[in-house]
Amino acid sequence: MSDVAALQELVSKYEKLQGEIAKKIIGQRAVVDMLLNAVFSGGHALLIGVPGLAKTLMVHTVAEALGLEFKRIQFTPDLMPSDILGTEVLDENRKFKFIPGPIFANIILADEINRTPPKTQAALLEAMQERAVTVSGHTYPLQKPYFVLATQNPIEQEGTYPLPEAQLDRFMFAIPLQYPSFSEEVDVVKSTTSGKSVKIESLFNSGEILKYQQLIQKIPVPDNVIDYAVRLVSKTRPKEKSAADLVNKYLDWGAGPRASQNMIIAAKTHAALRGKFAPDIEDVQAVADGILRHRIIKNYKAEAEGITESEIITQLF
Repeated sequence: MSDVAALQELVSKYEKLQGEIAKKIIGQRAVVDMLLNAVFSGGHALLIGVPGLAKTLMVHTVAEALGLEFKRIQFTPDLMPSDILGTEVLDENRKFKFIPGPIFANIILADEINRTPPKTQAALLEAMQERAVTVSGHTYPLQKPYFVLATQNPIEQEGTYPLPEAQLDRFMFAIPLQYPSFSEEVDVVKSTTSGKSVKIESLFNSGEILKYQQLIQKIPVPDNVIDYAVRLVSKTRPKEKSAADLVNKYLDWGAGPRASQNMIIAAKTHAALRGKFAPDIEDVQAVADGILRHRIIKNYKAEAEGITESEIITQLF
């Protein structure tokens, strides 16, 4: 199959995929779009929202529709690294045998990731970056495709451990979830209290997703689009020559080079899922907020004036 035909096939299946997910997830179209962008880009995503917004159901539904193995890890203050990575035990022949932990799956839901201590949070770093884990000196590769989709409650800070910047940077997207509209909430109540079960059809498999990831990697990017993305990221760095006045006023720290890399990959995916053969500046702008919002650090002045990350990023366009 040619690349053009494969791209057309991806667009067709992506539209069907949206329909399957919408059977269970009412509204939240932009959130689902970013989640699927992360999947086809080969990145990870952090979902930020208050309890009750169906974050777990959304991730499970996405995994089901993609035909991928899904596992959920509930992060708690007493969770140890071995609880998620796995451990070695003595078998009946007195030889050490590795028992894989729940991290061995295609899609991992790291629920309330900021509720566990830094030692356990750090256990995810190698898995997210290297797609492998090391236990007792032995390295075990994770099955591909592999994604970590983490959730975080933004309002309850007591008993939590904020994610360090190094780990936040491993997430391609930070995705805020908003409350549903009145009509959407009415539909949610009707669908969840009727006793009816909804069957989700699996439209992909792991091999197809890897194929489409490779297809997206090959998509060419015009030089002016790369220049725009890099310039946009460099504008977020206070005290740099390219920094915007707004940034010098409201930010303590800006985004690093990984943001530029992720922005181009996400822009290629955004374009490909819409049938375009190359991304343009509009594709970069469409993914910029999710890429940058967790990589910029506001100062006290921005906090005092109630300036949000999204407002700063939008003005940088």
